[in-house]
Amino acid sequence: MKNKVKLLDVVALTDDLPERELRRGQVGTVVEVLAPDVYEVEFTDNDGRTYAELAVNADKLLILRYEPVAA
Repeated sequence: MKNKVKLLDVVALTDDLPERELRRGQVGTVVEVLAPDVYEVEFTDNDGRTYAELAVNADKLLILRYEPVAA
């Protein structure tokens, strides 16, 4: 991964995780750094209820950006 994932980053899955009933593109928040390139990600619904929380490798995450980033 080109940019390092950080605590509280908003991320999206880049692959389906059928064993957890999660699909590529689902959005979550990094809530813990577990190991180098392994992050605890919390997925919540529109009402703020957590429906999944799991460890995800950095290569399965895309950091979402809401502001321009300098090249």
